[in-house]
Amino acid sequence: MSRRTEEPDYRPESADDHREVAFVDDLVILPDQTGDDTDAGWGERASSNDERLLADRPPHWG
Repeated sequence: MSRRTEEPDYRPESADDHREVAFVDDLVILPDQTGDDTDAGWGERASSNDERLLADRPPHWG
């Protein structure tokens, strides 16, 4: 059985520091919202009352 007796080279000029690594930012591992977390997932219609809430806001809110 052979064992490696050399220590890894952690100096800044080591070969690993010169290796290019491509990062992919658009990779989606998990979705932000599941299907069960939506109105459609519960069998309901998608409805938004944002316009009503904006129209009903008190005058002192500007």
